[in-house]
Amino acid sequence: MIRVLVADDDPMVRHHLRTILTSKGEVEVVAEAEDGAEAVEAVLRTAPDVVLMDIRMPGVDGITATAEIAGLRTPPAVVALTTFDSDAHVLRALQAGASGFLVKSTPPEDLLDLVKVAAQGTTVLSPSAARHLVSRTAPVAGAVREKLATLSDREREVLACLGEGLTNGEIAARLFLSDSTVKSYISRLLGKLDLANRTQAGLLAHQAGLPGP
Repeated sequence: MIRVLVADDDPMVRHHLRTILTSKGEVEVVAEAEDGAEAVEAVLRTAPDVVLMDIRMPGVDGITATAEIAGLRTPPAVVALTTFDSDAHVLRALQAGASGFLVKSTPPEDLLDLVKVAAQGTTVLSPSAARHLVSRTAPVAGAVREKLATLSDREREVLACLGEGLTNGEIAARLFLSDSTVKSYISRLLGKLDLANRTQAGLLAHQAGLPGP
């Protein structure tokens, strides 16, 4: 069972998400929260695998809560809930440590699969959505380009794969590596680039225009 926390200030949205998530018996909604402060408290209390976090909530907003949760010793995957008219807020959520985002209009049949993906530690961010976001951001700064230059060729290949939204297993198959080696490369490149997670790395790959291997 995948343990999920739903944070949204609209009770109808929370009820809708709970109904969808629990429909197949594979997900347990362990808690609900109507603002960011409640979400952080509920994470500490229930230890979910995934948090579906509305970005815009009264009081403590979803971005602030995401940053607090991402700073925990063993944080769950936080997936921002949004609409495409709030791209700037989505980018702030990703920078705060969210592992991806979902549009609230995501079809029910897709929502369950995407939550499963998030629970496995994989980015929930489609390449098309990433390109849409990156088109609204500034080019890669010189300081970041200097950090990119410190990557080995193999690390750049792995970074490019993250830009495509590939899982560790898919990266391993494409580059003829073991899963553990891929994890090591990702850990090293995140450290070199001073990034919090693979989602941020994927966005950076798009911004830098890295080609696929």
